[in-house]
Amino acid sequence: MLNNEKLHSYIESLFPDRNDLFSEMENYASEHHVPIMELAGIETMLQLLRIHRSCRILEVGTAIGYSALRMAAALPEAKIVTIERDIERIQTAKEYIQRSGRAEQIILIEGDALLVEDAIRSHGPFDAIFIDAAKGQYKKFFELYAKYLTAEGMVVTDNVLFKGLVAEAEIESKRIRNLVKKIDEFNQWLMNHPEYDSVILPVGDGIAISTKKR
Repeated sequence: MLNNEKLHSYIESLFPDRNDLFSEMENYASEHHVPIMELAGIETMLQLLRIHRSCRILEVGTAIGYSALRMAAALPEAKIVTIERDIERIQTAKEYIQRSGRAEQIILIEGDALLVEDAIRSHGPFDAIFIDAAKGQYKKFFELYAKYLTAEGMVVTDNVLFKGLVAEAEIESKRIRNLVKKIDEFNQWLMNHPEYDSVILPVGDGIAISTKKR
């Protein structure tokens, strides 16, 4: 039986080195406990976006701008609209975006993703939507913004396996237990959605890929 930890380390060792800015951002996120997408997860998503040839992307949850910049670098012709509500992270993201030289590709919308629909509407429709924000609100984010998806578009949702805890029967922490319950409820809802075909990939922290049913 394959050792999963060793296998994951092997796969990650094969990914090309990131540039200095991305490496700096990864270190910053680690030091300041800012959640960014795990390496295997983001590399998988970037490849899906390349295959899909996404040109307009909506990201729910900018954090420090890491995934937005990774998408911009992978898809130089794409435009990314990204939403963030945390003031400190907004400022850090702006600094990184400015330093990257890709500011023309990225539009940062400041505010709660559940409250800025009016600001997002004019930028759609989107070829892809990436959800990576408050996990307890995933269903609301999906319902709110999926209507701005093109007919051939896809939704990518991160953290849907939550460190494997969605498969655990007993979790001591009440806060974590409640969060895991919400993620599981979202997964059940998504996988049984009458209008979308979805699959969950066990890469990174688990990503769900959803497309409209034909």
